[in-house]
Amino acid sequence: MVIMRPLAVLRHDLPASLVVFLVAVPLSLGIALASGAPVAAGLVAAVVGGIVAGALGGSALQVSGPAAGLTVVMAETIQTFGWVVTCAITVAAGACQILLGLSRIARAALAISPAIVHGMLAGIGVTIVLGQLHVILGGKAQSSALENIAELPGQIVAHHDAAAIVGLLTIGILLAWPKLPAAVRKVPGPLAAIAAATVVSVAFGMTLPRVELPGDLLNIHLVPQLPDGGWGGFALAVVTIALIASVESLLSAVAVDRMHTGPRANLDRELVGQGAANMLSGALGGLPVTGVIVRSSTNVAAGAKSRASAVLHGGWVLLFVVLLAGLIQSIPLAALAGLLVHVGAKLVNPGHMKTVLAHGDLPVYLLTLAGVVVFDLLTGVLAGIGLALVLMLRRTVWSGIHIEREGEDWRVVVEGVLTFLSVPRLSKVLGSVPGGVTVRLELVVDYLDHAAFESLHTWQQAHERAGGTVEVDEVGHPWFGEGKAGRPTRSRIHASRAVPRWLAPWSEWQAVEGIPAQQTRRGATEFHRRAAPLLRDTLSGLADGQRPRTLFITCGDSRIVPNLITTSGPGDLFTIRNIGNLVPPGQADPSMNASIEYAVGVLGVAEIVVCGHSSCGAMAALADGPPPGPLSAWLRHAEPSAHRLGSATLDGAVPDREGDRLALHNVLQQLEHLREYPSVAAAESAGKLQLTAMYFHVGDAQVYLFDGAGRTFRPAGAPVAVPGT
Repeated sequence: MVIMRPLAVLRHDLPASLVVFLVAVPLSLGIALASGAPVAAGLVAAVVGGIVAGALGGSALQVSGPAAGLTVVMAETIQTFGWVVTCAITVAAGACQILLGLSRIARAALAISPAIVHGMLAGIGVTIVLGQLHVILGGKAQSSALENIAELPGQIVAHHDAAAIVGLLTIGILLAWPKLPAAVRKVPGPLAAIAAATVVSVAFGMTLPRVELPGDLLNIHLVPQLPDGGWGGFALAVVTIALIASVESLLSAVAVDRMHTGPRANLDRELVGQGAANMLSGALGGLPVTGVIVRSSTNVAAGAKSRASAVLHGGWVLLFVVLLAGLIQSIPLAALAGLLVHVGAKLVNPGHMKTVLAHGDLPVYLLTLAGVVVFDLLTGVLAGIGLALVLMLRRTVWSGIHIEREGEDWRVVVEGVLTFLSVPRLSKVLGSVPGGVTVRLELVVDYLDHAAFESLHTWQQAHERAGGTVEVDEVGHPWFGEGKAGRPTRSRIHASRAVPRWLAPWSEWQAVEGIPAQQTRRGATEFHRRAAPLLRDTLSGLADGQRPRTLFITCGDSRIVPNLITTSGPGDLFTIRNIGNLVPPGQADPSMNASIEYAVGVLGVAEIVVCGHSSCGAMAALADGPPPGPLSAWLRHAEPSAHRLGSATLDGAVPDREGDRLALHNVLQQLEHLREYPSVAAAESAGKLQLTAMYFHVGDAQVYLFDGAGRTFRPAGAPVAVPGT
């Protein structure tokens, strides 16, 4: 590995670093321009971000540098404090990031809703576009987005000079670049657009503002200074830049992780690396540094394999600045403005809007966007967080309450979390129920607090005093029933887990005692209300025929539910049930013979399962000697099971009860009987059919499958060989 490492750098990381460098230079210049900082500050941040954050950060393939996400707040900070104090703010923000990384709370930033992050980026994009359009049209960006909007109509109808031509040319090239042949697109679009616009402006002798750099970029006489006063604003700016830079870097690192299969990012280390880079960048007169998704995705797409690519890209930027500073000064500001308009427009991603709309978070997105554009970035983000918390509270305490009439009876359904906040609406709905009628109250609730309990209990008593009847049906935990019994459950954590209604027996979920004859009617009604709408699409596809994969032969015992213990549904199992899950030998039973022939010959099942179970009454009767009559006549088919030699075990252990031991032997014996059927024998020998022995321990709710190699029944999920007897 030590020998291959330099080769890997030369093969993958060196070419990738050159591609990222070509993207980074024009973007760094444009971001410095949009921030109102010295243009050299963008290049300093690119160098420091690449080398320092690339070497120390926790994301191997993330590339750092000045980012569009901080342009708005940086412009406001520079305007308020001046450049040298802003550099001190950057240093302090970096120190805060290091402390955040050392405190190991980096993952907490991921709790911020993506709708807020995307709304923030969209707001920044809108602000950048509004400001840089003025530069393209030959004017100057105003101090706020609202002023830019107000001045834009006049700017559009005014006289346009060479700046508009250069800016529109840059945007046109950037829009057309993705549609060009792949060989051409190997050159990064931003580099091609800036180069073409610069060449055109020079070739035609256009007189327009261009990039200005100090005479010697390496000789920076700048010492960050603390402000003379206004420490509250200074501290707020430090915290704002630290938080925004941290969140943007962390989200970018998470996004980069999804693009490659290498080591995952260490988010705490990433914050420490970003903080160190910001401290050095601020000290050298550079802009704040963050992880940048545009450069990082370019890095991954270019084939980078390690952090060497990010470090090398910083070195290339430094070398370019030192050797080609004169070339940089030929770049028109309008070309950089065109690049920024394109970058800003891409931050307003319609795909993000569609996603947050689907998740119900579009109001959070739009409020954050509007707050950033109308006020400032911090206000927009705080407004988005506030609205997200309100929506979270609303969703947490949401209660779905609706009422239906069923003939002369009424049905009230309450879903969600039922708390004091829902009592007014609950009382209104319950108050609309006429007196003296039968009401079925279905409580499908995750939590029921005291206020809601009192409201329900009081209404129930009043309704019953008026001659009505209230049947309370609690789906899940019996919140209401335990409250009436004087032992209310106070927390969801302490709520006992209940078997879902569509799995539990009648006695588990029927709150109102009724005569046995009503059980089927009530159950069918329950199916019609709850399960039928969920199954209708599935069953409609099975309406014209069935193609089950498995023939499932099991006992008629009411405790065995084949679809439950196999996690299957309609159309999956062709089931045969009888006393003792028997397959009469020699095709002695016409009904069983017809069923097997139909399943194997017509339906073409790929598997036959014989499933026995613990506490089987048939096996107990076989062991003790069945009483004379039909049962005795039927169990004659099981006599070969009683004469099997050896021991049958569950995971190597012999069951204590003789009936359970016999049940295991019986399952294996029925597989031998199955092989006496010609269609079964032919399909198995052709490799088209598999025979499986299964045993269900009722008390443990454990399914066992026969392991032919180990000659024992093993718990489902353990390695099991193809059954063999």
